[in-house]
Amino acid sequence: MADFFWYPRCGTCQKAKKWLEANNVEYNPTDLKESKPSRDQLAAWFAKSGLPLKKFFNTSGLLYKELGLKDKLPGMSQDEQLDLLASDGMLVKRPILVAGDTILVGFKEADWEAKLT
Repeated sequence: MADFFWYPRCGTCQKAKKWLEANNVEYNPTDLKESKPSRDQLAAWFAKSGLPLKKFFNTSGLLYKELGLKDKLPGMSQDEQLDLLASDGMLVKRPILVAGDTILVGFKEADWEAKLT
């Protein structure tokens, strides 16, 4: 069973949820706002994903913009970035699907199709 980290009021997350259901992918949902991922979880996902850490930030979110992270992230260490991500679930890009060693960040149907079906 996959772990699905999402924000229910997010349109992209709702599309991803519908895709999971239409493709009979069993998942355990977690609301990122109510239950933010731990620093250890984020570090493990980052390590498994092969993605740059910046991809785990919700760059279109209000909090990201309020904190001026576009300019601050390049000067921050990886540890500082992980600490920041773990501080508030709304900073985390969504949805995130964790299925074994597969980590999908954001919803691009073609990517999910390729990795999950």
